[in-house]
Amino acid sequence: MGRNLASLLTDTAQRHGDRIGVKLDELELNYALLAEGSARVAGLLAARGFAPGDRVGVMLPNVPFFPPIYYGVLRAGGIVVPMNVLLKQREIAFYLRDSGARLLFAWELFAEEAEPAARAAGAELVVVDRSFAQVLFGVEGRNEVADVADDDTAVLLYTSGTTGAPKGAELSHANIGSNVRTALETLIRIDERDVLLGALPLFHSFGQTCALNVATAVGAMLTLIPRFDPVKALEIIQRDRVTVFEGVPTMYNALVAVPDKDAYDTSSLRLCVSGGAALPAEVLRAFDAAFGAMVLEGYGLSETSPAASFNHPDRPRKVGSIGTPIRGVEMRVVDDAGNEVPVGEIGEIVIRGENVMKGYWRNPEATAAVMRDGWFHTGDMARMDEDGYFFIVDRKKDMIIRGGYNVYPREVEEVLYEHPDVAEAAVVGVPDPEWGEEVGAAVALRPGAQATPEQLRDWVKERVAAYKYPRHVWLVPELPKGPTGKILKREIEVPQRTES
Repeated sequence: MGRNLASLLTDTAQRHGDRIGVKLDELELNYALLAEGSARVAGLLAARGFAPGDRVGVMLPNVPFFPPIYYGVLRAGGIVVPMNVLLKQREIAFYLRDSGARLLFAWELFAEEAEPAARAAGAELVVVDRSFAQVLFGVEGRNEVADVADDDTAVLLYTSGTTGAPKGAELSHANIGSNVRTALETLIRIDERDVLLGALPLFHSFGQTCALNVATAVGAMLTLIPRFDPVKALEIIQRDRVTVFEGVPTMYNALVAVPDKDAYDTSSLRLCVSGGAALPAEVLRAFDAAFGAMVLEGYGLSETSPAASFNHPDRPRKVGSIGTPIRGVEMRVVDDAGNEVPVGEIGEIVIRGENVMKGYWRNPEATAAVMRDGWFHTGDMARMDEDGYFFIVDRKKDMIIRGGYNVYPREVEEVLYEHPDVAEAAVVGVPDPEWGEEVGAAVALRPGAQATPEQLRDWVKERVAAYKYPRHVWLVPELPKGPTGKILKREIEVPQRTES
């Protein structure tokens, strides 16, 4: 049998039950209480007739209820379907239908979108609020941890490409477990004395594996911040003596920009990890100068659990590089025919190893499109230097990364096309000093139509998560096209001043 990810929590509770596992301001929960909560979540699922392999949606921000619910689903042998809390009704309903989730745990602040979505998908909704602890204590706990095989799916992380609907990347207990072990033994190297700042969303692969699972595995403390604010983050670092900070480049940029950052005692910081998007070299240098903590940049995707490469702490750090492959992982740079390109030349990153997903949930066509000859094709373009360090240079896909969140143009375009005044639409990334990239949309209206850029922006805003809608919308007579009629995004001109 394999090792159930839930045993990360149960084993730590036996060794370090009295240690604080999760903190949110004044609220502190030790590992014994977190494990007890997970047992009662498993009991709640059992009482509702759930069986191993059933999918359960989890739509929670960074609150102390996330760990017991996450590990409780796994403890029962279920599959966690994490959802961004900013998703709208139509998106939530799709996730539930596609995964076949029979139940959704949703935080109270997002119940307005979750309730009609769950009803439409035929799923049961459990609203999680401050009284949820009382609900759990009214349930008989299920103390055993379900037996699983290494290849059993633990988490379905939904991701999208530039074509088609979002796809659920099936990550097994072994996929995530190996990523956690590698992070602990060769990359992040923390122990029970460490304090991690939980600024990354736990519903995201980065925060889930590298913060929650890594901290839980050794009994470290995860101090949470539900919505990132740089001043609040500095206050928490000072208050809780945070030793490890993990974030996306926009977080580092925001921390550097705090005017009175020197007023906070951040001397406890010893290691910082950056991922989710390329970290600008000037931001890294400014952070180094301001905080004096080592920043190590890594690379990965939802499909790789997520870590695939890293600037290892025992090797030279190369600014601008995503480092070298982690233990148990191979990476190559190849041309369109799958042949490895010479050192220094640009090609697509392909990956194979113990971290690579099983495939896309019930989508063999999409799986076959990215899994070729045993290698996962990332769609990211890079070069490798003579020392084996990788440097991302571009993205083969049209994906936009806004503040570390992936935005897929096709999804936003489809919403624009639903507007009765829209004839053509193309969504592109617009460089932005704060977010890295902002979402922009060039729109051609139907003859006689009168929709304004503001109206089009608001139309999308009402239908997709807040990080996805285009802040910049501009009208064009028509979109540039190639000989086959395909819209040529590379020829779209972004105006200097756009509606936002």
